[in-house]
Amino acid sequence: MDEIEVPAQPDAFPFVPGKTALVVIDMQRDFIEPGGFGAALGNDVSRLQPAIEPVAKLLALFRAKGWPIVHTRESHLSDLSDCPPAKRKGKPGLRIGDIGKMGRILVRGQPGNAIVERCAPMKGEIEIDKPGKGAFYATALGTILDRKGITHLVFAGVTTEVCVQTSMREANDRGYVCLVVEEATESYFPEYKSAALSMIRAQGGIVGRTANLADLEKALA
Repeated sequence: MDEIEVPAQPDAFPFVPGKTALVVIDMQRDFIEPGGFGAALGNDVSRLQPAIEPVAKLLALFRAKGWPIVHTRESHLSDLSDCPPAKRKGKPGLRIGDIGKMGRILVRGQPGNAIVERCAPMKGEIEIDKPGKGAFYATALGTILDRKGITHLVFAGVTTEVCVQTSMREANDRGYVCLVVEEATESYFPEYKSAALSMIRAQGGIVGRTANLADLEKALA
């Protein structure tokens, strides 16, 4: 299959369609909607909501092409055996595992742990529950991608500087060529998003490349 080239920073992102997957990081109610973990940490969750429509557009693009899609959720077992004490910070009643407005915070199967409806997985798409910030830590993601022959990853999701950047760094260390779509990722802190995108593409793309959604759409048209 012919290679496709997407204009990006610091240079173009060429990829082979059959070897490329979309990875959507943690578009969960617990992070994006009021009453979840993000709000419990004192964040303005409305700052993440601008990513929803761009992520939905990315999903539609990849679905139309029939290319692999991965959805991740940061989540823990109900007994919290995969949640170290150092991670379970915060005030009592507002920590991971505590009962919040959308069920137990960041616990698998709870209402708040679900991906927002606009970006929800469809049948046949890969779903990864991850106990850490990175998508590869303590998950089968690497094995799944290897079996599919994936070499290139397009990233989206939240938050830019935490789980998205961490997952991109993990992917880069494993040899994947990475791109993040700028409009399809957000942070509670705009300056952190800007800094994270700069770090990703710094030094000749030390972690990966960044691109605008419109440029990706044109390349796939």
